[in-house]
Amino acid sequence: MQNFLLTSKKLFWEMKRVATPKKASAPKLGALIRKRRSQLGLTLQALSEAAELSVGYLSQVERDNAVPTLATLAQIAQALDVGLEYFVSAPKPADAFSPAKGRPQFAFAGSSVTYEAISADYPRSEMSSYILHVPPGYASELVTHEGEELIYILDGEIEQTLGGEVFQMSAGDSLHYDGMTPHAWANNTDQPARILWTGILNVLHQKTAKDRLAIVAGKDMT
Repeated sequence: MQNFLLTSKKLFWEMKRVATPKKASAPKLGALIRKRRSQLGLTLQALSEAAELSVGYLSQVERDNAVPTLATLAQIAQALDVGLEYFVSAPKPADAFSPAKGRPQFAFAGSSVTYEAISADYPRSEMSSYILHVPPGYASELVTHEGEELIYILDGEIEQTLGGEVFQMSAGDSLHYDGMTPHAWANNTDQPARILWTGILNVLHQKTAKDRLAIVAGKDMT
């Protein structure tokens, strides 16, 4: 209850600040709502039904011609599958720092790849980034998905298949591509490899941290 009251207080002052354009420096409520709705692929009509608000009113809010009450914003947040902190939280510099020494490594059940999350997960973040430790003989599935990816080979060699073409990649090589192009990658050598993986994938905003690791592993997408 105390956390809710603190969030509500922050939200009150944020909404007051947003309502005064000359003092605003962060994204306005309307832009944040529209951005999240777009990420989820929702129309205004779909959002209005989920939030139980009129299309006309939501349109006014998205254009910053109306400022919702706390209760109304809570309805919108629930329909967008986010918490109220999505509209008021800002990343702290300390939270964005990821020291190389002692960084935790993760593994997904059934996969031999291990990961290091080097991006910060905060409200409104779009980009995700991992260092992948790829053992000899590992191969991902051939997949397609919305979004884009960029891979950079840190160590070792990786064979990347993209749209029917095969790229033999070694340390220092990179590849930036649209996720809708069929792609897969494999370590066909007898030595481990490390990949710096960075992506902007809409589906990541609808997944938990555990699910994200599965996506990067190629269990859901690569």
